[in-house]
Amino acid sequence: MTVLDEIGQEKQQISQRLVRLDMERAKLSDELNELEIAERALRRFGGKAVAAGKRMKGRPANAAPAADGRRRARRRQRDTSLSLGDASLRAVRAHGGEGASANEALDYLTRKFGVTVRPNHLGMALQRHRRAGRLENRDQRWYLPPSAKSKRPRRHALPQ
Repeated sequence: MTVLDEIGQEKQQISQRLVRLDMERAKLSDELNELEIAERALRRFGGKAVAAGKRMKGRPANAAPAADGRRRARRRQRDTSLSLGDASLRAVRAHGGEGASANEALDYLTRKFGVTVRPNHLGMALQRHRRAGRLENRDQRWYLPPSAKSKRPRRHALPQ
């Protein structure tokens, strides 16, 4: 074998190693990006950061995206076109005559509509209804006023 052939073979082997290293670098870069995204999400939503090397029990070690590159949704939220204001009225109405505490209304929204609502947002919606006369607050419980129990809210009726 000539020196030129040996140089050509060595060059080809080095090229192949470079390609493998580039593929591994890209894979590690993707994993690093996913970890950074997860870290930002944990910080944003108030979860406690898990120290490196420690893993929560019951969690799989492989958190790679699906084979086609798309991520799978962990949990589907129900699509609802109902506003928080309307949903909060329904929550109070569902508790009937005994009224509903804010926590009971929050639980109802999560259970019935599958939405996660921040407590301060629910409180603001309930207070707006109170100011508009659609709800009353007595003893830390929310009630429909006596006038609202007898008639259902009308949807924009057209004059005739």
